[in-house]
Formats: sequence, structure tokens, C-alpha cells
Amino acid sequence: MSLSVGIVGLPNVGKSTLFNALTKKQQAAAENYPFCTIEPNSAIVEVADPRLEALAKIVNPQQIIRATVEFTDIAGLVKGASKGEGLGNKFLANIRECDAILHVVRCFENDDIIHVQEGGNKSAPIDPVGDAEVIETELVLADMEQLQKRYDRIKKEAQAKPAMRPEAEACAALLKHLEEGKSVRSFPRKEGDAILDVLKELHFLTDKKVIYCANVADDNVTGEGNAHVEALRAYAAKEGAECVVVCAQMEADLAGLSDAEAKEFLESYGLTESSLDRTIKLAYHTLGLASFLTAGPKEVRAWTFRRGWKAPKCAGVIHTDFEKGFIRAQVVAFDDYIKYGGEKGAREAGALRPEGKEYEMQDGDVVEFMFN
Repeated sequence: MSLSVGIVGLPNVGKSTLFNALTKKQQAAAENYPFCTIEPNSAIVEVADPRLEALAKIVNPQQIIRATVEFTDIAGLVKGASKGEGLGNKFLANIRECDAILHVVRCFENDDIIHVQEGGNKSAPIDPVGDAEVIETELVLADMEQLQKRYDRIKKEAQAKPAMRPEAEACAALLKHLEEGKSVRSFPRKEGDAILDVLKELHFLTDKKVIYCANVADDNVTGEGNAHVEALRAYAAKEGAECVVVCAQMEADLAGLSDAEAKEFLESYGLTESSLDRTIKLAYHTLGLASFLTAGPKEVRAWTFRRGWKAPKCAGVIHTDFEKGFIRAQVVAFDDYIKYGGEKGAREAGALRPEGKEYEMQDGDVVEFMFN
């Protein structure tokens, strides 16, 4: 499975610059005018995981295959997008299938870059909370429009089919919730509720996990002492969301450097990892994802799974036949694999464990699946 993240924000907040930095490819325009991103940009990015290099030193594989994340950058939204302002909300369909939303918010002052909240070219004061609320409102309105169509259809069907009434009532309740300006993710639900199938089918934008990305200037890369960053962090905390500080421009400067040069460049700013690494780690944490590892002469590889998954389901990530014919998993914790110099040493030390169908996979497990 691959993680997908949709990037949203107002025009000129640094979305496309961040996208360029994340992908290390200049695939998206990054110009100083509203709506410069006309078509959605998507790119697959490898997830940095130093554990793979450590495994490779032991097994000497032909290749290393990393987990991946797909980033989709869409055109800047503005106040009134759901009513057709700016480029409207036609691009929102591109992120309905995403697992999470990375909401980029401008947290730097620069008079040379106009700050747009509403349609047109008028510059507005820097206001991270106001910006976040504008985008959230537009996403709520887009969800309302989608749900209203569903509700109108279900309401008619429910008049003739009593079995449809619970869903119609659930849709009405959710619609009222949205009309109050609340997100779908804050709508109470429990197992067996009629609304669950609707949520699964319609992929509501405001039902997705959100990570707020505070884009700062290159003279304030950590965001320390930045009142805009603090305001956004407080807003994110209130929403039960994570917040990450990124200097998109600095990351764009990193894109053309070698690994050694990038490391030295980051250290000059007092940083140990790039925004890409921090953002992906946060996305994994937010979505409850982790990686199990496989190691052999052909490849060393990271496989993405959801925390709580049992061994057979994780086997199915590699191939559906592995899940169907699952017998057992041979598991070594990553630290033990390194400590004992590989599978043979781990086996001799008693650190290799046979695990059955009820085993809950752990992040960093080095696994070999036995299947029929």
C-alpha cells in the first residue's frame, strides 16, 4: 500500500514550492501570482528509512526498495471557491482519494509576495488562523454539496423503501452538522451506524486527517519566536491535528544538492533532517502507519501497513496469495537482526520467532512469510 497526501492552501502560500522541494523535481510552477497551478501535480516520493541501509550492509542485496508516498498539489483555493471564485472547487476531486491532507499555511512576512484570501490580486495581512479557516470552510461547503445530492436521492427512495430510512436520517443529521460549520471528522459515529457506508463511499474532504504545515522564511527555519507559527499550532491543537514547521524555499534550495551536500547544508541551519522526512514521518504517525521489512539477496524492502494489522493481512501487502495461504511468519525485531548480524545469527541467539495468524505486526519487524 502507498500513502497519498493532498496538498491544499491559499494561493502564494508556498504549496508549489513545497511540492517541488518534496519531490526534488521542478514539476510544478512556483510563480508569484494567484492560481499559477492550473492542473494538479502528482509525484511519487520515496520514504527515507535508514534501517534499509543497515540491513543492506548485512545481506548485500541487488537493490533497496523504499516505501513511497504520493503527493498531489492542487490549485490555490480562495474564499468563495465553492461558489466559483478563483478556479472554483473543481480540483478538489483530485484529493478525495487521498489518505490525508497537508494544509500549507503562510507564516512569513514578505511584501513582495502578495497574500490572497479572496479572489483577485488584492493582498491581505498575514493571518494563518484566518487562512486555515477559509480553506476549512470551503472544504466543508464542498462536502455539503456532495452530501446534499446524496440526501435528496436517498430521501425519495426512503419514502418507498423503509429500509433506507436510517441512512436518510443519518444523512440529514450529518447535513445539519455541516451547516453549523463543523467538519465531517467531528461527527460522532459508532460501529453499525447507517452513516458509515456513506462516509466510506463519498470520501468527504473534512473526514480526512489534516496536517498543518507552517511555511516560514529562511531566516526563521525552526519557527521559534514566530507568532504566526504559534497561532497556527494553537489552532491545529484545537482541531486535534498535527502541525509541522517547514521552510519551503530552503527545501527547494536543497533539491539540487547531493546527499552529503544536503546534510552539510541542513547542519548549517542546526537541522538533522529535511522537511520531506519530517512531513512523511508525521503523516505516517497521523494515519497510524508503520513499516515491516524484508531482507534477502534480491532486495531489501520496506512495506507499509496499518498499526494493529495481524500477520496474514501484512503478508497480503506483498501478495494476496501470501495472505490466502498464510502458514506462519518468521520474525526478527530490527535491532536484533542488526545485533546478531542477520537471520542466521538471530536464529542461533533465539531471537527469530515463529508467529501465527494472531500476531500483530510491529514497526521494524524483519519478516519472512511461510505460505501454502
